[in-house]
Amino acid sequence: MASHVPSLPALRAGAGATTPGARAARSVRHLGPNWYASVMGTAIVANAGAALPADVPGLRTACAAVWVLSLAMLLALVAARAAHWARHRDQARAHLMDPAMAPFYGCLSMALLAVGGGAMIVGRDWIGLPAAVALDTVLFTAGTVIGLVAAVAVPYLMVVHHRIEGASPVWLLPVVAPMVSAALGPLLVPHLPAGQAQQTLLIGCYALFGVSLLATLVMLPLVFGRLVTGGPLPLALTPTLFLVLGPLGQSTTAANKFADTAAGVLPAPYAHGFAAFAVLYGVPVMGFALLWLALAGAMVLRARRRGMGFAMTFWAFTFPVGTCVTGAEGLARHTGLDVFRWLAIGLYAFLVAAWLVAGFHTARGLFSGALLAGPGQVPAGPRPVTARTR
Repeated sequence: MASHVPSLPALRAGAGATTPGARAARSVRHLGPNWYASVMGTAIVANAGAALPADVPGLRTACAAVWVLSLAMLLALVAARAAHWARHRDQARAHLMDPAMAPFYGCLSMALLAVGGGAMIVGRDWIGLPAAVALDTVLFTAGTVIGLVAAVAVPYLMVVHHRIEGASPVWLLPVVAPMVSAALGPLLVPHLPAGQAQQTLLIGCYALFGVSLLATLVMLPLVFGRLVTGGPLPLALTPTLFLVLGPLGQSTTAANKFADTAAGVLPAPYAHGFAAFAVLYGVPVMGFALLWLALAGAMVLRARRRGMGFAMTFWAFTFPVGTCVTGAEGLARHTGLDVFRWLAIGLYAFLVAAWLVAGFHTARGLFSGALLAGPGQVPAGPRPVTARTR
């Protein structure tokens, strides 16, 4: 992930500031939008686990507790990022001008959407259905608007301002955000007035599906072409290969959610069409997701043998894999095949293990201050490859 070296006057000012307020201000200076990935990764553990096709005692209660954790993380991070923009606008603008960091603004949208969807899926057990609907309505609306803005603004910055030396899997982050809206929007459809309101939201989610899918189809060849022509990614960035799973698993999830919701909302021909589409689209896409999972996993093992250590990119092992879990869960419902049921269970076990590893190292780095320290204040790891900016 990209970072910026602060100016000498800024370093001197920071060194001379000893008040609690000054220390708090410095602690958020290097807090980038990539931190929202930790919220996404935590929320998907709850959302995917609640729908897991397995009877595990206490699983739903545990998922509800994880959802509460994701909500607390979201609130804390939004407050910290607000302080970052208020006190360190130069650094915030630098993030926008950095082609390695700007795409992570899509994570803000997905964090809002994942926590909001979790309120409807499992949070309702603790806060009640009316509160869950109200919370999801706010977070879904905000997340969708932010996601659409990011899907336009980040590619615009890439074309006009960024100087890019090679494609990166993080380019998918802003364009996959509308797909998360498409997958979670159907949860609100039953709570709208029947008729035009329900149909508009469902068809709107289908439009968001198209926005994200077509943009992803533009990006994926660039990412694979970069690997073939440029070789493996730098060690610290290798986990970002798992980001490709996000649009694959999330689009499969969305297709299945459309099928679940369309009956009784849309006329019969379209409802039956969505039911068929869930399987006809989801099965081959899930097959490709497993192919990419094997490729990305092999690349990660290679990087690990060459000394790859922990970085915040480890959160790429969580949310994208979680979308494949929810996609497999949907296919298990609509096909009745045990193979998708076991696939969902196996992927969920991987998801939980990855979440525990990423969460442990993140908490340790957060409390030690290493993850919030500026460049040059902690021992440097392998130098990442980033593009130049103006």
